[in-house]
Amino acid sequence: MRHYCFYTYILSNPGRTVFYIGFTKSLSKRLREHKGNRGTRNSFAGSVYCYELVYFETHKYVLNAIALEKQLKRWRKSKKIALIKSMNPRMLTLNGQFY
Repeated sequence: MRHYCFYTYILSNPGRTVFYIGFTKSLSKRLREHKGNRGTRNSFAGSVYCYELVYFETHKYVLNAIALEKQLKRWRKSKKIALIKSMNPRMLTLNGQFY
């Protein structure tokens, strides 16, 4: 039986003023895609320079990852920041863990 791992993640711009929420099966691949799009109009995340990983959760099932993504997208910015700081108090870039 094959084991899968899915991720729900939050990216931010360097100034930590904008947040992007998504889910993926390959976080390292997705981070490279986001970084490659920075400063372009190819995507929302790219246009606002959201390429720094500040939060992530792992899931065994894709439906759980999608459900959390949808939930987080409904949250106020202050609640997202509190969640990020619960795992990453200084809101440091976590990209290095996946490259």
